[in-house]
Amino acid sequence: MNMTKRTIVLSGLLLMVLTVVAGGRIKVACVGNSVTWGMTIVDREKNCYPAQLQRMLGEGYEVRNFGHSGTTLLRRGHRPYVDQKEYKEALAFQADLVVIHLGLNDTDPRNWPEHSEEFNADYISLIDSFRQANPKAKIWICLMTPIFDRHPRFESGTRDWHEQIQKHIRQVAKAARLPLIDLNTPLYSRPDLLADAIHPNAEGAKIIAETVYGALTGNYGGLALSPLYTDGMVVQRNKPVVFRGKANTGETVKVNFNGRTLSAIADGAGKWRVSFPAEKAGGPYHAVISTKKEKLTIRDIYVGEVWLCSGQSNMELPVNAVQSRKQDLDEADRQTRLHLFNMSAIYPTNAVVWSAGACDSVNRHQYLRVGPWRNCSRESLSGFSAVAYHFGKKLADSLQVPVGIICNAVGGTTTESWIDRRTLEQRMPAILRDWYHGDFGMKWARERALQNISVSKNPLQRHPYAPAYMFEAGMLPLKGYDVKGVVWYQGESNAHNMELHERLFPMLQKSWRRFFHNPELPFYFVQLSSLNRPSWPRFRDSQRRMASTLRNTWMAVTTDVGDSLDVHYTNKKPVGERLGLQALHHSYDYKIESEGPVCHSVSVKDNGLELQFTHAQSLSANGSHLVGFEVAGADGIYYPAEAQITASNTLFVRSSSVTHPLYVRYGWQPFTHANLVNEAGLPCSTFQWRVRK
Repeated sequence: MNMTKRTIVLSGLLLMVLTVVAGGRIKVACVGNSVTWGMTIVDREKNCYPAQLQRMLGEGYEVRNFGHSGTTLLRRGHRPYVDQKEYKEALAFQADLVVIHLGLNDTDPRNWPEHSEEFNADYISLIDSFRQANPKAKIWICLMTPIFDRHPRFESGTRDWHEQIQKHIRQVAKAARLPLIDLNTPLYSRPDLLADAIHPNAEGAKIIAETVYGALTGNYGGLALSPLYTDGMVVQRNKPVVFRGKANTGETVKVNFNGRTLSAIADGAGKWRVSFPAEKAGGPYHAVISTKKEKLTIRDIYVGEVWLCSGQSNMELPVNAVQSRKQDLDEADRQTRLHLFNMSAIYPTNAVVWSAGACDSVNRHQYLRVGPWRNCSRESLSGFSAVAYHFGKKLADSLQVPVGIICNAVGGTTTESWIDRRTLEQRMPAILRDWYHGDFGMKWARERALQNISVSKNPLQRHPYAPAYMFEAGMLPLKGYDVKGVVWYQGESNAHNMELHERLFPMLQKSWRRFFHNPELPFYFVQLSSLNRPSWPRFRDSQRRMASTLRNTWMAVTTDVGDSLDVHYTNKKPVGERLGLQALHHSYDYKIESEGPVCHSVSVKDNGLELQFTHAQSLSANGSHLVGFEVAGADGIYYPAEAQITASNTLFVRSSSVTHPLYVRYGWQPFTHANLVNEAGLPCSTFQWRVRK
């Protein structure tokens, strides 16, 4: 916190002390529109946010609600706040503390398009009027509460004008040297609390009251750390070593790490952050984080490589359920460089009905067990992702440095559930609207979600499969924590619609790269394996094409290890190891072959087709002879083809049923026995090619 902000906070706290010493109650004016007034809240006078704030602050305060429904900040808006009796009453109250939350109604097309240039001047004029009413008043202005996609004017302008107004509010706060209360962030991940997309219910009003309470009092419950900061943690080498958390406003937080002490002052939202210079791989270290009254110690901090492993059930599948489990668990205690941070689901998305309490917990994002960090051992590994383990083991064995693996995979989750809400609002808002009954989500996923939440009485009940949920529940806890890259295994819940997934997956990448503040964040993902589901060959080919075109994106092929009847095949060791090979090659510059043969050209030869491959010093069949190839003529009807290796990186394919072949495909069966591999034994991906004339 800079000195200006610190002075503002301390002067506000001093004002409160002087008022109490003088024997009076501290007067708090809550100025605003219908959200402040309490529109749609049952028993409004008791449950609106000013009333709840009064109970939190106690008898030493007098809180009054000066909200008026439908009012604008703009003086030439359709219903200016300054023209309402509540404004005159608020001035006459001569409050010691003033909290202003206006701007939502300025998103109306009658207002913002016409008078946006006047917003800053009108806001500063409003602020000045309260300063004139009480020159000693402490004033806060608020970032607006959210407006969600269900609002009827969301796409026609409200979404964009809301965002513009937030920027103007920040500008006003800076120009007027006023503290800013963020009422958007605490509610932005809780659309279930705003039934009409704009007005919070009583629980939402409580969140507002708690946020305002923290800003007014500076009380955030004392010293606390982000959930990833536990004993045994691993931080990314060659990056600044950052500690972050919360403390009461104005408190000095000291952090002693590896022989150095740095400090920060908790800001008006109680947040603090200390950044040490980058470190090489090493450890264990310890850190002591303290304020005048509290002290926390983190032991066994390692500096090394940190990776996030995410996705759905095939990433989630634990070591105790896979083929290699005995060997994996027997070796676990010897993996001393490997450290695990598991974020497992509390309520599995099996074919069950959750209790009302479980549904409520899901709405509150209390869905995952978050950590702590644990050293790799038989006990900690048993319930940890097998794919993530073998990936991490490959890195730790090769790099010989500490490796930390964070796994937050949840079975059945969709691609859209892992994308942040703002990205979806901007690029695909339709997917947010009644996902359960729309056609964006896969039918089985929507039906399973509805089954899980069937006892809930909340028409806006959340579920881990629904858009943005897993980002809010599973990604936000990782905020500010550096990772080297991402390993992703998901797609089974989106395989019904390849074209939609081709829009969603790049969207997810951009979302996460923005979240981790790393536009070059590498993504390594697993191509869907073999299973008797008709859409899978096309989906696998789509994944192959995306891997070849998306920046810093690489794929591991698994068609040779699948199970024809079980989507959760248990041969997971090769999957993690192949991902590890890709990461060692592309992220750590190991000169190794990391992927199977890749077809790069097809030409007509005699009555067949000649295929040439990269990543193939030599080609061979993983079996007695090559299988899995098909060719088609101009009619696009495919027939099985014979394949013959004619050179180290060249195949010739032909079919007696196709005289003039123009198309070739490989591994196109849902469960395929296709068996082309290279000298490293790595399999070729499902692919489809057309002869280029």
